Amino acid sequence: MTNTTLVKLPNGLTIHLKEIHTAPIISHWAWYRVGSRDELPGRTGISHWVEHMQFKGSLNFPAGMLDKAISREGGFWNAYTHLDWTTFFETLPADKIDLGLRLEADRMVNSLFKEEDVEAERTVILSEREGSENEPLFRLGESVQKAAFDQHPYGHEIIGLPEDLRALTRADLYAHYRAYYHPDNALIAVAGDFDTDRMLKRLEELYGGIPAGPAVTHPALPEPSFTGERHVEVRGPGKTTFIQLAYRSPAASNPDFFPFAVLDSLLTGPTSLNMFGGGGTSNKTSRLYRALVEKELAIGVGGGTHATIDPFLYEITITVRPGQSVEAILHAVDAEIDQLQQARVHPDEIARAIKQARAIFAYGSENITNQAFWLGYAEMFATYQWFNDYMLRLEQVSPADLQRIAGEYLAPQRRVVGTYIPDEEENPEG
Repeated sequence: MTNTTLVKLPNGLTIHLKEIHTAPIISHWAWYRVGSRDELPGRTGISHWVEHMQFKGSLNFPAGMLDKAISREGGFWNAYTHLDWTTFFETLPADKIDLGLRLEADRMVNSLFKEEDVEAERTVILSEREGSENEPLFRLGESVQKAAFDQHPYGHEIIGLPEDLRALTRADLYAHYRAYYHPDNALIAVAGDFDTDRMLKRLEELYGGIPAGPAVTHPALPEPSFTGERHVEVRGPGKTTFIQLAYRSPAASNPDFFPFAVLDSLLTGPTSLNMFGGGGTSNKTSRLYRALVEKELAIGVGGGTHATIDPFLYEITITVRPGQSVEAILHAVDAEIDQLQQARVHPDEIARAIKQARAIFAYGSENITNQAFWLGYAEMFATYQWFNDYMLRLEQVSPADLQRIAGEYLAPQRRVVGTYIPDEEENPEG
């Protein structure tokens, strides 16, 4: 494992560097510890909207020039808002990376938030949300997520509620920007073909003079465990019935996260934790694929969770085969979970599940952009050592661990059962 350099500047900014000299490329990421977890009622979607506004430019970097400049230099860039964090990145040829460094240091401080841009982006985001509302799985997922949390902000979609998106003002967005987008709430991660001392000096030049911001408070409250199975039903357009089961999953820093990852691989196939991109692997050896798809109860099944600061959700999504009942599918799912709870798992099956989980993790960690991603991502919910130890921790998972995890986390009284029922009018005969 290549060594990394982790430095904290006097203004609180954390810098994480990793030299990789396999190609003349550098990937630079700016991470902020703010996401939908930090949104109070009435302000849902504000973090995602602020991310959008960061692409509207500053006096130093007018909006129209950025895409052209990065493309002209042979690079690419993007941004993501998630539950716990927001991140921006640029991957460029090594000798052109200074453009990305200067851009991110500038928009940490100088983004304009013009009133006309705010209103234009309101229209864009509302349109994005309305488009998603036409998708059955978005509608079902949003209802399940809301039902799974009584008080934690994880209960709302990252894009926000439409009533909040209509009500938020330019002043709200700018205040959110000033509250969270500053050095002591940020981490700069850089991986690629550079000299560490020179890169650190350049980052200190660009970021060192930015003053520390106000103390950050994260308003999320602990969420109590479920006290009984919850049910939601969503009706809408389409011809397909879907089922989504949501169980509380452990926080990434919880040691239970590692056996849970193996459990996920066994049941539905391994999840790629790299949200930027990590390839895929077949789930045809998973228990629920064999129990549902091969037995013609379902057309497809998938599952997964996220690495999060607080406990989130393990979701299993099933596309119901026409003519099959929701009850029959739930019975089949519960039978497979019961097998795990009774420790009826062959060691070879556990070994295969661990191998698959390791493979997808390794695949999502290999190129320079992905390695830069992990330098920051792991620090958002744990530490980089979590990333370094991940595959070793998977190998240590035992049958007893899986039995305990299945019993504690996948009990029927600790889940939400969501069903999407297509409208009869949308599914005429013939």
